[in-house]
Amino acid sequence: MSIRYRQRGVSFFSLIIILIVAGIFFSVGMKLFPAYWDHGLVTSMMEELVAEPETASDSPTATRLKISKRLRINQVRLSKEAIKIQEREGVKTLTLQYDVTVPMFYNVDAVVKFHEKYEVIIR
Repeated sequence: MSIRYRQRGVSFFSLIIILIVAGIFFSVGMKLFPAYWDHGLVTSMMEELVAEPETASDSPTATRLKISKRLRINQVRLSKEAIKIQEREGVKTLTLQYDVTVPMFYNVDAVVKFHEKYEVIIR
């Protein structure tokens, strides 16, 4: 047999398998995207809050009120337990810890966990 008669390229079944696998990855990515997008919004909101000079002098209740207003503006829903505010030894610590359950296929869910910690020096 000559070299010019040898088969080249991808067979039909190989192409179908590649497309199915790519479709599954695309579907998973599209279902997880909103959770990561919301986390990006929350992270940027928390970084802006920490950068404000008033945050150091605010009470934990006032800080929580600012956070809830910004979450409402960005249309992000988080439970009150997701954000913890502690003041110790001249440092205000804002801990953001929550998880999001995303339904994937039939009875399969994905759980995405987020944990961030921000510190503000109180003067």
